[in-house]
Amino acid sequence: MVHEIIQHLNLKNDGYYIDATFGRGGHTKAILQHLGTDGRVLALDRDPDAIAAGYKLAQTDLRFKLIHAEFSQLKTVVKQYNWMGKIKGIIFDLGVSSPQLNTSKRGFSFIQDGPLDMRMNPQNTTITAASWLAQASSQEITQVLRQFGEERYAKRIAQAIVNIRHQQPIQTTGQLASIIKAANPAWEWDKHPATRSFQAIRIHINQELEELKLGLEAALDILSIGGRLLVLSFHSLEDRIVKRFFRNKTRGDNLPRNIPIQAAAPQLQLPVSLLRPSMTEIKMNPRSRSAILRVAEKNL
Repeated sequence: MVHEIIQHLNLKNDGYYIDATFGRGGHTKAILQHLGTDGRVLALDRDPDAIAAGYKLAQTDLRFKLIHAEFSQLKTVVKQYNWMGKIKGIIFDLGVSSPQLNTSKRGFSFIQDGPLDMRMNPQNTTITAASWLAQASSQEITQVLRQFGEERYAKRIAQAIVNIRHQQPIQTTGQLASIIKAANPAWEWDKHPATRSFQAIRIHINQELEELKLGLEAALDILSIGGRLLVLSFHSLEDRIVKRFFRNKTRGDNLPRNIPIQAAAPQLQLPVSLLRPSMTEIKMNPRSRSAILRVAEKNL
């Protein structure tokens, strides 16, 4: 949805923008194409592979800076570069990236066999998916699968994992996917039976939803008045957090009864309703079918 993102960032020739999820630089490059010599893009990513991939662009385009950081560090990074009050737009592209899914050694994919890792930032996260599954209780695994994967067969899958690990260590994505498939009595025809469980474990290992909440609060703080906040999400858990955040910030804060006004002015307004990919884009990129883009603008 690059076209929609560029359109709703409402780009200014000399504006300062943040790509909070650099990935392989698709959004950053598109933004830079619309900026003049005084425009700037600051990109972040928690994945060292993404930072390595963006090194050449950071060296050749002086309008662009790339930082190895997480959402929770966003405000600190912006202060470091003295960008507070200058930022006209921020884009978050949530979830796992295609390069992460396509690189078997990262351990995100249930299609390709690889080590059961799932860490987005191996330099900052010591617990791999394999090490967590080796020691977590059946109850803890069940809770994670239900909370972060909305997996209805969470208890059965968790017990199967515990039973198998007593016989042999679960060290690869292929092993885990097979265990989940065998324990899942009924699954949707268009989804691999391990989809929800892999999502849940990945979210837990990387604390993705907590990082998202911290990132949204930081983004609102650092945006200039009239600046745009765009969030592209791919599953209901992420979108629920974004939707709730936008809703709360567009209502204004309730004030104590003894104050003669009922509520403070809202911090955000919503210039458009949620956006979804076109059928053409879905045909070109099937992974985009679940994408939801939400747009907000800062009032104060």
